[in-house]
Amino acid sequence: MTSVAEKTAGRTGLTPTPPGAARRAAGWARRAPLLPALIFMIVVTQLPFVATLVISFMDWNAYYPDERGFAGFDNFRRVFTDVNMRDAVWTTILLTVGVVLISLVLGLGIALLLDRKFRGRGAVRTMMIAPFLVVPVAAALLWKHALYNPEYGLFNGALTWVWGLFGSDSPPQPDWISNMPLWSVIFALVWQWTPFMMLILLAGLQGRPLDVIEAARIDGANTWQIFRSMTLPHLRQYLELGALLGSIYIVQNFDAVFTITSGGLGTANLPYTIYQIFYQAHDYGRASAAAVVVVIGTIIIATFALRTVSSLFKEDPGR
Repeated sequence: MTSVAEKTAGRTGLTPTPPGAARRAAGWARRAPLLPALIFMIVVTQLPFVATLVISFMDWNAYYPDERGFAGFDNFRRVFTDVNMRDAVWTTILLTVGVVLISLVLGLGIALLLDRKFRGRGAVRTMMIAPFLVVPVAAALLWKHALYNPEYGLFNGALTWVWGLFGSDSPPQPDWISNMPLWSVIFALVWQWTPFMMLILLAGLQGRPLDVIEAARIDGANTWQIFRSMTLPHLRQYLELGALLGSIYIVQNFDAVFTITSGGLGTANLPYTIYQIFYQAHDYGRASAAAVVVVIGTIIIATFALRTVSSLFKEDPGR
């Protein structure tokens, strides 16, 4: 039994187009406008990574140009056996865990407050998002000079004012960065990443089934019981998503460490250590190997983040 297309083609003397070919042509017509962006992304992101991967297997030090050659896995062995690199890994773990956990707790508290209806909630929400929009270097400079400075910083100014209320003439004036260098970096990053966590958790709170919560209140459940048994389980995947996305970015943080402490006093994380190996030791092979290790670790974290996002969309197909 011939189709309408074949009958029409027979009358006009044209060869009919197979349905599969038509679908493929339509698919390419939809994808063609995206090809320039795809090619640009490959050139900008993938080619540099391939170059970094190739250099990671080379013995390439700018101080010894005549000794350049293939090193195999020697650079990776040096990355995993170097004491400074192990310290940088540990510092990166402490920095990431500290910032993510504190940001999640503060973001959850702020999200619970902003989930309530009150006058000016939109303005307050906008002000709470503002720290996340500040350029990272500018935020680090703000904390280093406007807040942490022992001579004119806001923290020591607040201590002077508080001590003056109690009649003391000699308030403490600590050097915050010298006394607690890692915590100085953590607090600066928490200030910037708490709004990000707040946005994710606020979106989760606004997706709660309110009829179920009202039914629980009618049955006599108090606020803490509703939060512990209903709100927190509902937010579990949003908490996981915030932790994973925050970890991806904070593992790669360079601005705060470079600006606030310059990697001193035990605050040198992996990105800053790679910077030192590349720009100060000029050991391009070892720096590239360390960068490849960081990228692989970030990809692993990103894989879990993508799975979490996919599960959220599966649970809410109408989203």
